[in-house]
Amino acid sequence: MIAKIRKIISTDLVKVSSLNAVATLIKMLTGFVSVKVIAVIIGPPGVALLGQLNNFSTIFLTMSAGGINSGITRYTSQHRNSKKRYMAFLRTGFRITALLSMVSGLVLVFGATYFSRLILKDAQYKVVFVIFGFTVILYALNAFLVATINGFRAFKKYVTINILSSVVGLIFSIVLATNFGLYGALISAVTYQSVVFLVTLTLVTKMHWFKWRELFGRFSKSAALKLGHYSIMALASTVTVPVAQLFVRNHIVVSRSIHDAGIWEGMNRISAMYLTVITTSLSVYYLPKLSGLSDSRLIRKEIFTVYKFIIPLLFCISTVIFLFRNQVVHILFNHKFDGMQDFFAFQLAGDVMKMAAWTLAYLLLAKAMTKVFIFNEIFFSLSFVLLSLFFTNRYGAIGASMAYLTNYSMNFIFMLIVFRKLLFQPERNHTF
Repeated sequence: MIAKIRKIISTDLVKVSSLNAVATLIKMLTGFVSVKVIAVIIGPPGVALLGQLNNFSTIFLTMSAGGINSGITRYTSQHRNSKKRYMAFLRTGFRITALLSMVSGLVLVFGATYFSRLILKDAQYKVVFVIFGFTVILYALNAFLVATINGFRAFKKYVTINILSSVVGLIFSIVLATNFGLYGALISAVTYQSVVFLVTLTLVTKMHWFKWRELFGRFSKSAALKLGHYSIMALASTVTVPVAQLFVRNHIVVSRSIHDAGIWEGMNRISAMYLTVITTSLSVYYLPKLSGLSDSRLIRKEIFTVYKFIIPLLFCISTVIFLFRNQVVHILFNHKFDGMQDFFAFQLAGDVMKMAAWTLAYLLLAKAMTKVFIFNEIFFSLSFVLLSLFFTNRYGAIGASMAYLTNYSMNFIFMLIVFRKLLFQPERNHTF
């Protein structure tokens, strides 16, 4: 047993996770302070509106980057020893990002009033969308550079950017929310990531691959087609998952109250905070690693190594959170969020199933299994909405967390079926 533990600890995943530990801790702490400040200032109704804006901004931020960043990470990692090949993807990706982010910005600026009424139910917030429109290109370029850094596996720079992003986000949230209330919280949600672009730019100027003039080189149709698979997958995910959450949150507002919607959104924020420990490690290590493997036996070994590390860790964290759920609610939020304690059992169990499913779903992304990925995103986003309608109509807002658990349990079973040969027939070998 000790030998097995030592073997797991010595893996690259754990080494990267250890390197990422400081960044993750800072992100959790800044997230804790930010959630506390915002929750106290704007209360459950404000948290619900902030959740709506976050889902909407996710859609536009992905559209502004063309949905190609996972592809940039994959092909940069795959061809990092060949400058000619990786530069073809970087030049093409840069042009796609620049064009689409400018188009997205114009849509946001000219459609500010419409989006304000549609998402936040009031035209008074149109300035938030105007500011978002002017800064979205900075976010898109930052995401492009960070994806490239990840592809080259420059983990220290990646961690540094994550730390600075967390700190900047905290400062923006506290300063703007404290001085301008809900209005300030909404503005901070759509601007702070753009500011990090300046920091990222400073870091990449010292890397061997970065030269502005080379990014303006020849556009590659071949590279664009390959990145297009990732664009389709990212857009499918962007259009389905946040839209599903928007629909469910709006349904809770209409059928129950905006207060109940804020309680559910608060529960989602707790999940997001502690799952950062897992998802950050996966994005930094796992996707580039899978992208670089072609032998199914090595892929299978990597998947099981990740499971042996992630699932026990996640189980321990979620158990501690559940046991101290009363304290968690009162420390992170305040008495206005009482009632959230009832959500924990379903939500935390759903988090475990979510990460179990995601560990396999990353392989769909790494190997550009476009059709299966799109089906997975659309089907399980739709099933989440339908399950949420079913459970919330019977049990109230807590039904959304019940639907969350049920949906990701189904998703995990689906992933097992998709990769059954890879997982359960190790004697067979084929190339991805």
